[in-house]
This record gives sequence, structure tokens and C-alpha cells, in this order.
Amino acid sequence: MTITSGTAPAKRRVGVLAGLEHTATLAWRNLVQIKHNPMELMDLSIQPVMFLLLFTYVFGGQMSGSTHAYLNFALAGIIVQNGLFATLSTAVGLNNDIQKGVFDRLRSLPIARSAPLAGRVAADLVKQLWSMLLMLGIGVALGFRPHSAVGVLGAAALMLVFALAMSWLSVLIGMLASSPEKVQMMAFVVMFPLTFSSSAFVSPSTMPGWMQAWVKVNPVTSLVDAMRALLDGGPLAASLTHTLLWAAALAAVFFPLALRAYQRRT
Repeated sequence: MTITSGTAPAKRRVGVLAGLEHTATLAWRNLVQIKHNPMELMDLSIQPVMFLLLFTYVFGGQMSGSTHAYLNFALAGIIVQNGLFATLSTAVGLNNDIQKGVFDRLRSLPIARSAPLAGRVAADLVKQLWSMLLMLGIGVALGFRPHSAVGVLGAAALMLVFALAMSWLSVLIGMLASSPEKVQMMAFVVMFPLTFSSSAFVSPSTMPGWMQAWVKVNPVTSLVDAMRALLDGGPLAASLTHTLLWAAALAAVFFPLALRAYQRRT
């Protein structure tokens, strides 16, 4: 005799390998969307190049006496700024998917529950890598010469590690905000002070003393200094260590908060 109950049977637990496969599939889904939405490719390509050209040729002569000298100084900072602002696409994309019911449809499928979130983050890291390599290529065309190929690979890896840590803050913002517009407002309030009050575009020695104190502890300053050392040579150990410690701290704080907010929202 078969006994039925009023509750639906529990879903079978998805294995680690299957979860990774689901994550890769959804990451590919997010990347393929670029073909159907060319404007997203413009955000990834044209906007970073515009920032690079404008900062180099508008501020270069005033800041460093020549555009070439400022390019060597500011390229790392511009890459970092673009990378951090690019993490906002994670928050906006997740919020959009929730608003449009995409997560409701995915939840009905026999996939790992974390796959939609992990797939979005993974896809955005690939986009980050594309933007960074594009900006480096334009920088080389303008006259920048990297210190070494190993330094370029190290800079790319470091940027992706830090961007991954910051992505969890973006995920948290995307889960807490009620609309994509509010996501952008909340995220810009965080990203603007971090990027512009750092060593990204000017030497901290030119700033007021009270601001120099903040710039020294700003994690973006450590990241920019490490990127600059990897790309253009110079002392690396201290800034690299601080950057990795900051990345670990940011992930430790915001990953569980983002995951809890994601579980509540979906």
C-alpha cells in the first residue's frame, strides 16, 4: 500500500561536480547574452577606453608634465577604477534577474541553488578580464611598456582576486535594493569615495594631511600600488600583502552576508 503525504518530496542534493557544471552553464548563459545586447559590450569596451584616453590627455599634462608620464602613473589606477565599477554590473544583473522572475524559473529546475549566483559572478569576472586586457592593449598602443609578462599576468590575477572579493559587496547591495536604479545609487556612494580618495590618480602627498591618513588605509590604495608595481616595476611586497589581506577580509565579511541576503530574496 502506498502512503502519500501532503508535502512535496525533498529535492535530491546536488553534488559538487554537478553544481560546478550548473555554474559554468549559467555563466556561459550570461556571457552569450552579450551577443543579443551589444550595449553591454560597449560598456565593457568603449567606456573603459574613453576613461583611459580622457584621463591621459586631459589630466596628463597638468598632473605629471606630460601625457606619457601620467599614463605610466595612472594606468594601474584607471584599470582598478574600471574593475571596481564593473562589479556593479553583478549587482544590477542579479537585481534585474530577480525583478523579472528569472530566479523563480531557475529555482524550479534541478540545479544547485547557488549556481545562478555563482554563474553571474563568474561571468562578470570574465568580463573584468576582457576589459583589463583591452585597457592594457590601448595603454601599450599609447606608449606604456609593461615591466614584464609575468607582471602583467600577476596584475590580472590580483585584479580578479580583489574584484571577486568586492563582488560579494555588490551582491549584497543587489539583494538589498528594491530596484536596479537604487542598486546604482547605493553602489556609487560606496565606489566613488573608495576609488577617488586613493593613490589611483594623484600622489597622496599632494592631499591634505587628514585625507592622507585615510588614503593610507584605503584598500584601493594598496591595490593600485600593487598593480603599479607589477605593471611598471617597484616595491611590491608590502602593497601586495595588504591587498591580499584586504581581499580576504572583504570576502570574509561580505560573502556570508551576501549569501544570507540571496537566500532570503530567492
